[in-house]
Amino acid sequence: MDLRQLGRALGYVLKGQLALADGHLTVSGHRVPENFAGVGVATNADPATDEYVITQLQASGIKQVRLDFSYGDIEGPASRFLTRLLAENFAVLLHLVQPFGEAQKMKTEKAQLRWQQFVTSVADQFGDAVSAIEIGATSNRRHWSGYDRKSFFHAWRIAHDILRQHRIKMAGPNISDFEPLHNIAVLSRLRSEARLPDTHTNNLFCERVTEPERFDHRIFGTELALKLKVNLVKKARLLKKITDDFGVRQFISPAAFWTLPRIIRLLVAGEQKQADYLTRYFTLLAASGALDQAFWGPLLCSREGLIDEATGTYPKLERITHYRSVGGEIEHYRQRPAFQALTQFNALIPGSLYQGPLATASGIEAHAFRTQAQLIHIIWTINGKAIPLSTLYAEQDLHSVQAFSRDGEQLKNIPEFAGEAPLYLIWQAGSSVHFQLPDNRNLEGWFRHADDLDLFAFNDAGWRGVLLADSVATAAQLRHKLHPAHLPRPLPDNTLRRARNIIWQIDGVLDTPFIAKQPLKVAWQKRFLDKQKPSKARRSWVGAAELLRRGVPTAQPIAYFEQEGDTSQKANLYLCERVAHDFNARQILSAFRDGATEFRGVTETQLYPALSQFLLDMHSRGVFFRDLAGGNILIQKQADNTLRFTLIDINRARFFNGNTPPKSCLSDLARLCHKLHWPGREQLVGHYLQHHRKLPSTFGWRQRLPFYLYDLKVNFKRRYGRKALRNWWRKRRQSAD
Repeated sequence: MDLRQLGRALGYVLKGQLALADGHLTVSGHRVPENFAGVGVATNADPATDEYVITQLQASGIKQVRLDFSYGDIEGPASRFLTRLLAENFAVLLHLVQPFGEAQKMKTEKAQLRWQQFVTSVADQFGDAVSAIEIGATSNRRHWSGYDRKSFFHAWRIAHDILRQHRIKMAGPNISDFEPLHNIAVLSRLRSEARLPDTHTNNLFCERVTEPERFDHRIFGTELALKLKVNLVKKARLLKKITDDFGVRQFISPAAFWTLPRIIRLLVAGEQKQADYLTRYFTLLAASGALDQAFWGPLLCSREGLIDEATGTYPKLERITHYRSVGGEIEHYRQRPAFQALTQFNALIPGSLYQGPLATASGIEAHAFRTQAQLIHIIWTINGKAIPLSTLYAEQDLHSVQAFSRDGEQLKNIPEFAGEAPLYLIWQAGSSVHFQLPDNRNLEGWFRHADDLDLFAFNDAGWRGVLLADSVATAAQLRHKLHPAHLPRPLPDNTLRRARNIIWQIDGVLDTPFIAKQPLKVAWQKRFLDKQKPSKARRSWVGAAELLRRGVPTAQPIAYFEQEGDTSQKANLYLCERVAHDFNARQILSAFRDGATEFRGVTETQLYPALSQFLLDMHSRGVFFRDLAGGNILIQKQADNTLRFTLIDINRARFFNGNTPPKSCLSDLARLCHKLHWPGREQLVGHYLQHHRKLPSTFGWRQRLPFYLYDLKVNFKRRYGRKALRNWWRKRRQSAD
């Protein structure tokens, strides 16, 4: 983008043309195009791959594909594959890609001639059969496409003139991500040259925001993101407005996806999350009313494909720029959950009438679509949350509904909760269904993709809560067995800890022993300051769900209960499985502080690297534990002599949508190291800092300062805190007596 183009773009913005009132909300009353959903395809030298891809496309019901085509492909497998696709009546968006080196040379006559010959050959051979030809390959990404501000327009001018002569529909300029100044600048110049495309293309990614519904913090920071409300829907509607303002007839997103490596940096169950995001993404774009079509990226790819090609490799050039070919062997290809998710979406939503949002942009998404045969509600929550369906729908509506999973499986029993995996609720066409606006206070924590466990509500005799079970029948049994009125109470022989909370082990109720935790003492100021907070039991439940979602070990939650109307903040219970362990971090760190060279067979050289790696992984997944005392890290020696760490007492934890900030990391370390001598701190923290991406690799004074301050704080509390003063007063009274 040169200064003239930038000036045009800024002029558009300063005139207020980029303003869009309530642009973050979906638009009701439009019909989703029949050919709305598409996917990118490629092949290789083996003709059997062509047939495999076509078979998979037919199984998914997808009839719109995007195929990348570059120099040499007219004589290669891509041409053979294109011919097969056209013979099977697929609508092909043919994406012409210049090799990187050729794009860089586009200011030379020879390179321009080669490009002209290539475009002419493709137009002559396939122009009449394809749905459109797209020009531009991530044109705003010079390090991928090879284009600078001049070379792209040389390529566009040549292609435009050829395609117009052949009367072929033209798409472009294929800008990637949400960078509207680029769209405005490019379309402004193309309009001035009378070379606008028929279809405006923009790869509308939002994977760096993680969830499709989130407001984009990367634009002006988190605080402004909440005010500007730039979410996926607003991005789509703004780009559609730009499209309309420049007189272009159509707007599509020809490629977007979530890569598995980016997902699993933070979360486990990466393939399940990819499928969640796909359905949520396509639903929001369909509801926005802004796009004529939206395509997923590669059908076959190890990193982001709907089908895993099982190579574990990725080409140097990003596939968003050039999806050249697929690798691997057909017998190793494997459908991912995202394939089934797209199949289900494509079977139900394209061609339907979007009636409008039932709830949106509030942590809960519910959207209504209607066809001649049925009324469809798609409902989900943001990550890690769940909402009871009974708070959204009347009982008679839930009795008459059919429920389908994100992947198209009809559910025998209507789920009690909707979570981060979208749920399809379907009624007969004539049904009138009342939706109650949700209350976010009803949101529960839930690791939706835990194996074979569903969430069930508990509400009886003044107690409410939730529990996990593998079936409706098991849930009914657990509601009775785990009822707070029936649970064995703590006794001296089963009590594990008695302080601010009482923690005890319960035997004989379930097949294995489990742990119960209940607040015992709540300071008067806490009763006042924390009265608007969830109960301790509920916070523990949410913390456990979030830790497990992020792959950080903690005790498996079973249930939590809280008494309605409780003002003491003590009538709540958290139940979890018992964690097998040999000792905790406080015990071993204290032993090393006192001069021991090993503790129960574990040496310092074995402990510090393993513990620092556990903490690094925890912090890389956005966990700020806030109470990382040694007693809250349980350690078990494994058969292979490695150490397994598990977190307990988790209700204070906070979570970030990315790496834990360095300051918070040091705060956790300072708490953990309080019982450890300074030589041990040097080793443990030294291992940690050597592998932290943002903190200095040496344990300098700036990094030591939080440790000194925390030691000072704890020592002061021991001498002058409430407990110390009570002990002093008790001793004084005893001496007076």
